[in-house]
This record gives sequence, C-alpha cells and structure tokens, in this order.
Amino acid sequence: MDSPVSICATGCVCAAGSDTESCFETMLNGHILPSFHGTVLYNQKMHSPVFSVNENWISSVECSPSYTKTARLLFKATQEALTQLGLSSDILNTLNIGTCIGSSTGASLNFKSFYQEWREGKDTDLKEIDSYLCSNPAAALADYFSLSGPVQTVTNACSSGTDALGIGASWIRQGLCDLVIAGGADELSEISYTGFSRLMITSHEPCQPFDKNRKGLNLGEGAAVLILIGEKALQKLNVTPFGKILGYGTYSDAHHLTAPHPDGQGLKKAIHHALLRSDITADNIGFINAHGTGTENNDRIEGAVINDIFTDTPFTGIKGFTGHTLGAAGAIEAVMTVMSLCKSQLMPTEGFTEADPDIIICPVQNKTKIDARYALSESLAFGGNNSAIVFERGVA
Repeated sequence: MDSPVSICATGCVCAAGSDTESCFETMLNGHILPSFHGTVLYNQKMHSPVFSVNENWISSVECSPSYTKTARLLFKATQEALTQLGLSSDILNTLNIGTCIGSSTGASLNFKSFYQEWREGKDTDLKEIDSYLCSNPAAALADYFSLSGPVQTVTNACSSGTDALGIGASWIRQGLCDLVIAGGADELSEISYTGFSRLMITSHEPCQPFDKNRKGLNLGEGAAVLILIGEKALQKLNVTPFGKILGYGTYSDAHHLTAPHPDGQGLKKAIHHALLRSDITADNIGFINAHGTGTENNDRIEGAVINDIFTDTPFTGIKGFTGHTLGAAGAIEAVMTVMSLCKSQLMPTEGFTEADPDIIICPVQNKTKIDARYALSESLAFGGNNSAIVFERGVA
C-alpha cells in the first residue's frame, strides 16, 4: 500500500474554461462545440473540428523569452493553483518544489514554416526554434516560477498527464520535495492533427464517447496541474488538503503501436495495481472518469474492461467538452475528478445519446448527484500504455 499524498491546489485551462471552476461549471451545466481552428491546415481527407483555447485567456501570461503556447497554457494553470494556495513568494522560495509535467509533442514540431523557408533558401527567422528550445514544459515551468526542486517532463503519449501525477506523488512519498507541481500540457499541433487524420480516427462531427454512432475523436488543447504536498509541509504551512492521490498503476499491452489490446489486458492490470496500492477494492470506487475518446476501438475495449471489473459503478467521459488534449488529458481529467469528489456532482458524458450493444454498459448521461469517497481516472495511450490513478475526497 502507498501512503496517501495530499492535494492542496489545482489549476486548469482548456476549451471548457479559463480556470478550474469555470471548466467544472461548463461540464455540469453547459455545452461547447469544436470548431475549425485557424492555425491548423485542414488539408487531410478526414476534416475534423478541434477544441481550442481562447487566446485571450492566456494573453495575460507575461513571457520573456517567447515560450510556446504549451508552456503558456501550463503557466496559466499553475498561476491559478499557486494563487489558490495563497502562499507568498518569500515562503515559496524556502520550499523544495518539484515540477513533473506530461506532454505528447509539446508543440516540438510546430515550426514547419521554418523548415519550408530554410529549404527555399530564405533568410529564416530563428524565433520559432528559440521558442522551442526554451519550452521543455517542466523545465520552463521551473524557470518561469524560479523553482529549485527536481524537474521531469514525461512524454508517454496520451497517458503522460496521469503518469506525471503518479511520478510526482512518488517524489512526495520519498521525501524528495515539499511540494510537487504535477500535471500536463499540450497545444494543438498540425503534426498530431495530420497523424490522427491519417489513422482515420478523427470525427468530422463533435465526438460521441461510448455512443453507438461514434465516429472518432476531436483534438483539443489545454493544461492542468495539481499541487501535491508532503506531511511536514502540510503542517508547517497549515494547509487543509481537499483531496488525496492514493494508488497509481501503469502497464503496457505490448500488443500494437496504436491500438489497445483486444481484451484490455494492460488496462486491467493498471486498474488492479492502482486499487492494490490504494488498499481498496473495486467496490469502493464511487465513480470513474474514463479515457473515452469516441473512437471505435478505445471505447469498446475500455467499456468492456469497466464492465468486467466494476459493478454498476457510474462512469463519465469529458472529451466532449475538451477534445482529446493528449498529454494534458490525464491531468485535466484528474482535476475534474477531484472537483466531482469535492462537490458531489458528476458531469454528463457530452455527446453520448445512444447505447452501443457491443459495449454493454452506458456512461452517465445527466448531471448526477454522487456521494463518493474514492474515484478512479484512467488513460490509454499509443504505444499500448495504460495508466490508472485513484483519488480520495478530502475534508476542505
């Protein structure tokens, strides 16, 4: 069993809202539609709208040097969490604060125009390359907020955000840090858009997680962080935690580069390990925040695994509000899971209207009152990786 790790603040920005509360409110009571974003070239056979973040929401982030949008999204979410924590910079400077951030491409390939101009023999502007070189998410975060603890960027495709939380929690347990800022960030990338389009798993309509008529995913962008805190710092700073990370599990299917194992073997092992490390059973889980991309393979296999392990446990998927934010997805879903635990409200699965007989079970369709102590969030990723993490409701 792993010792619980307290959560003392959160931050979130995605298409659903500019902060944690507005994102949660949109998911409980609002609707949002994807659109055709101006920075993405829609020259693929599969035209798919995306969930983009309003540029005005991050325009106040002061940046010098010129960081990528991925980094600025991350700074925005972290600033919210630090403000929520309410500690002065003098106190923060006395703490050993680590940064562990998940990302997929992290916009590392968003300088196609530079390559094009260079190949044409033009006098190319190195601004985009300089921006990339200073925007490793975790390193940029530590530099921007002058943090001196361990730094790690996790690039494990779509489970990166969940993996960063599991690693960050282990740093607290090992006494490496007083605080850890853990989460994920990713901006829209034309390279990712092209890749998913070529795999023919994007939808030209708003995505429909777990629905019989689902056609694929919509990409999105955003960032989210949780500030994790050790017991000594908790007492020293007199902070009241509002949630805890319990167990975390991650397993590879070793089956296929982009498709999950047909029996969901890796996901089952990740869930069982997360429950074991939490010292609870599947019956204790009050609800599940599913990966739920809206693709045929993911939802069918993930639904079958949930049906096999859990008994009538409600589950929801939030990608109908955010799109698939890749390396940020696990972190955004973690923040929303903690919010649901704290506020005893579970958001509907936006886009789901008709049950799929191949999945057997159905996600939550309406805003639902819940009384749960424990919740599970799970992420599936290219490369066959599967990660699951358990949260406990706090007292704040």
